Amino acid sequence: MSVLTVPHGEINLPVFLPDATRAVVRSVGSEDVANCGIKTIMVNLFHLMSKPGARTVARLGGIHAFMNWQAPLAIDSGGFQVFSLLTKSPDLGSVTRRGFVYRLEKGGKKILLTPDKCVQNQMRLGGDILFCLDYCTHPESPSSVQRTSVDLTIEWARQCRRELDHLLQEKQSDSRPLLFAVVQGGDDLSLRRECAERLMEIGFDGYGYGGYPVRPDGSLAESVQFVAETVPADKPRFALGIGKPESIVRAFRMGYQLFDCVLPTRDARHLRLYVWNEPTNVPLKSEEGFYKYIYMQDTSMLSDSSPIDERCDCLCCRSYSRGYLHHLFRIGDALALRLATIHNLRFYARLIERLQMPMGTDVR
Repeated sequence: MSVLTVPHGEINLPVFLPDATRAVVRSVGSEDVANCGIKTIMVNLFHLMSKPGARTVARLGGIHAFMNWQAPLAIDSGGFQVFSLLTKSPDLGSVTRRGFVYRLEKGGKKILLTPDKCVQNQMRLGGDILFCLDYCTHPESPSSVQRTSVDLTIEWARQCRRELDHLLQEKQSDSRPLLFAVVQGGDDLSLRRECAERLMEIGFDGYGYGGYPVRPDGSLAESVQFVAETVPADKPRFALGIGKPESIVRAFRMGYQLFDCVLPTRDARHLRLYVWNEPTNVPLKSEEGFYKYIYMQDTSMLSDSSPIDERCDCLCCRSYSRGYLHHLFRIGDALALRLATIHNLRFYARLIERLQMPMGTDVR
């Protein structure tokens, strides 16, 4: 499968989705993101339910109008964020068979996130790719927790499927979003297989890898490839949270076609920028060594009149030098964040363009 058709257009695969968690790709406007060659983005239901609220966004015309993004958009269910919240502060909530019960802060209002509410709010926002609510776990969680995670993930996915079908029937529209389910199971491959197979019995438009795909040493977990080989070959596979450039290349070659991560924008804010080590007009052949980092805090940058990357055609590289960007960071001007983010996003867009090239292509 090379193209996904969604309400706001077509998504050519593979594709990288920058995380616009709170309806903004940090430090840049939607026009900047589009001008970088980014075709699709990911927002997060958990954060948008908190501020400004899904109903508020709906009253303002939906998520696309709200953030002035006219291209396809995916919405993360927020399950991972609730898991992270409860892991850090267990007293703020709990996991029940109905869903997640949590508070954003001690003494705050109690919130219940059920599968039905998850789908209802994603539909209110108006996403093109929706995600079922899932119960994420840490790979080191005991087997009993992994078992519960799989059982709840499957039951919640069934409820999400049912609720979406109900809402679409009421809406009576030919335009429908895609619904992706998330495969859980930690490092237990038998549980991963069971989860994938039971989700496939329900039937979804695509499947995502859930959990922790990257090991502390930077390698991809064995279960990443296992899930790719287990879900149907004719369904898109979403490598949730895989975003390091070499990890994207590895996961793509395993069979994944969609990727999201905060890494390029976070690195830009931390003064870490990407530079190609090779021409970008040919298909990517190696999983290693095709790029390097440069660090804008290095004092050597101040006297450097060259662009960040001679091979890059982004706004930053076309118009400004390393020395100027270093200066902007030193004086704390917001333009530094915008230019650095534009550069890193353009690098990721070019990375995807190279993965889309058939072998033997030489684009001049």
